[in-house]
Amino acid sequence: MTTKPTVVAALSAQQIELPSWAFGNSGTRFKVFAQQGVPRTPQEKIADAAEVHRYTGVAPSVALHIPWDRVDDYAALARHADDLGVRLGTINSNVFQDDDYMLGSVCHPDPRIRRKALDHLLACIDIMDATGSRDLKLWFADGTNYPGQDDIRARQDRLAEALAAVHARLGPNQRMLVEYKLFEPAFYTMDVPDWGTAYVQCLAAGPKAVVVVDTGHHAPGTNIEFIVASLLRLGRLGGFDFNSRFYADDDLMVGSADPFQLFRIMVEVVSAGALSAESGVAFMLDQCHNIEPKIPGQIRSVMNVQEATAKALLVDREALASAQAAGDVLDANAILMDAYNTDVRPILAEVRMIMGLDPDPVAAYARSGYFEQITAQRVGGQQAGWGA
Repeated sequence: MTTKPTVVAALSAQQIELPSWAFGNSGTRFKVFAQQGVPRTPQEKIADAAEVHRYTGVAPSVALHIPWDRVDDYAALARHADDLGVRLGTINSNVFQDDDYMLGSVCHPDPRIRRKALDHLLACIDIMDATGSRDLKLWFADGTNYPGQDDIRARQDRLAEALAAVHARLGPNQRMLVEYKLFEPAFYTMDVPDWGTAYVQCLAAGPKAVVVVDTGHHAPGTNIEFIVASLLRLGRLGGFDFNSRFYADDDLMVGSADPFQLFRIMVEVVSAGALSAESGVAFMLDQCHNIEPKIPGQIRSVMNVQEATAKALLVDREALASAQAAGDVLDANAILMDAYNTDVRPILAEVRMIMGLDPDPVAAYARSGYFEQITAQRVGGQQAGWGA
C-alpha cells in the first residue's frame, strides 16, 4: 500500500503547465465577454500565470500560442518568465485562423498554402530554440464538410509529408505532440479525428512524435482511460490537455463535469509510473474561462488535478492486484472506489504547508489584492483574447 510520505513526495513534485490563452477574454461563437484586469500582452499573461504558481506551487511553466503570443524577442520573454519564477513551456502552433486555411492547412489541396502552413510550424521550432522549450503542440483544424469535397487518402499523405518535415527540423531534445479532435470545425471528416490516426502518423513521422490527449475531444461515453493506457503501453503518450465538457469540446474547468473520469485517467498514469517529469508525459491545462474569473479558474483547475492525482496515489495497488488475479470483480471495484471517495483535501493542505504555501490557494489569492491591482493598472490598450 502506498505510504503517506510517498504520496506527499509525489504531490509535491507534480507539475502542471498553464496555457497563456486561459488568461485572455474568450467565449462561444455567439459572444465573448470582456473582464476587468485581463492581460494585454504576453508579458502580462505570464505575470498572471506566475500568480497561479505562487499559490499552488505546482504550475511552473506557461505554454505559448503563436501568433497570439508573438513578440520581437523570445529570449527576452523567457527571461521575463524566469524573473517571475516560472518558465516558458510548450509552443502551440496556429494554422487555423487565416483565411487561406478555409479548406485546410497542411492538408490543403493547394501546395502553396501547404507550404505556408509548414513554414509557420518550422518558425515555431525557431521560437522553441529561443525559449528553450521542449515541446511543439500540433493541432490541425483540417478536414472536410461534405462527401467528395477532397480525397481522404491524399489528405493523409499531405499530413504525413508535413509531419515528416517538422520531425526532421526538431532539435535533439525537442518533441512534437500531435493532437486529435473528433469533430469541429470540420463535420464530415477531421484529418486527425482520433488517437489511432494520431498514433499512426506519429509512428511514420519518427520517435520524437508523440500523441497528446485532450480530454474534451472525444465522443460522449468514450473510455478515455483506455486510450491513455494504450498510449502509455506503446510509449507514445506525450501529454494531456486537461479540460472538461458536457457535450463536446466545451473547455470547462478540468474535473468539473466528471471528476470520476479524471480520477480514472490518473489511476492509469500512476499505475504506469508516468506521473514524474522523467516519464516525459506532460500535464497541461487547455481551457478558456468564458464567464469565470481567469486566475481563480486556473487555480481551481490545478487543485482539481491535484485531488484526482492524490486519490489515484491512494489506490491500494497490492490489494487491487490480488483482487484482479482472483477474479473478484466487486472487491477490485471497491478498492478503486475507496480511494476515489477519500477526502484528500487535508493531505493536499499538508503538502502545501510543507512547501511553504497557504493551505487554501483560492483564499490566499483573494486576500493578495492582485486582482484589484491589475484592474487598476491594466487600463487602455487591447485586451488579449481569441486571435490576440
